[in-house]
Amino acid sequence: MPVVMKQEEKVFIKNESLIIEGLLSRSSGEKGVVICHPHSLMGGSMYNNVVETIQEVFAAENISTLRFNFRGVGGSTGEYSEGIGEKKDIVAVSEYMKKIGLKKLFFAGYSFGAWVGSKILAENNRIFSCKYLVSPPINYFDFPWNDLKNKIDLLVSGDADEFCLLDILIPEAKKIKSPLEIVQGADHFYRGKEKELEIVLNRYIVKNIIKL
Repeated sequence: MPVVMKQEEKVFIKNESLIIEGLLSRSSGEKGVVICHPHSLMGGSMYNNVVETIQEVFAAENISTLRFNFRGVGGSTGEYSEGIGEKKDIVAVSEYMKKIGLKKLFFAGYSFGAWVGSKILAENNRIFSCKYLVSPPINYFDFPWNDLKNKIDLLVSGDADEFCLLDILIPEAKKIKSPLEIVQGADHFYRGKEKELEIVLNRYIVKNIIKL
C-alpha cells in the first residue's frame, strides 16, 4: 500500500524575544526530528530541496518532523547570528517538540544547519537520540571534530561536493567513528540526486528506529 504522507502545518515558536517559523508534521508515535536548513545569507530556508527530502523520508517512517527557518529567514524574526543565535533556535525548537509530547528526538542538519547542529552535539549529547549530518561544509566552517566522537550516526556527502572535500571528510569520519555514505555524482546541492539521498537516509533511519 502507498504511504500516506501527513500534512505539515505552520507553527510559530517562541524563542526568547524572537519568533521561529516552522512546518510541523505530527505522526502517531513519540519520535520526532528537528531538520535544519543551509546558510541563511545564501538563500537557505526550510523550503530547500534537501531539507524537503529529509522531511519526507522521516515522515514516511511515522516520525514527526519539524523543519524551521533560522532567525531572520522567512517568517522567523531576528537576524543572522553567525551560528551563535542559531544554536538557540535549535534548542528552542527541540524544547517545543518535547512540550508537544515527543520523547525521542532526532537531529538532521544540512550544510550550514549541520555545522550549527554539530556545535550543539559537541556540547550536549543528550538532546538527540540519533544525529545525521548531510554535506557538512567543512571547507567553509571549522567543525568540532574532537568533541564529536561516537556522537554522529551518519555523515552523508556527494562525491562532487565543492564545500565538503572527501579527502578531509573521510579521515574525520573515521576519527569520530561515524558511518559515511557517499552519493555518487552529487554536488553540495543534490539537484537531480534527491532520490539517491532519500535511499541512503532511509536505510539508516530504519536501522536506528529498530534500535530505539
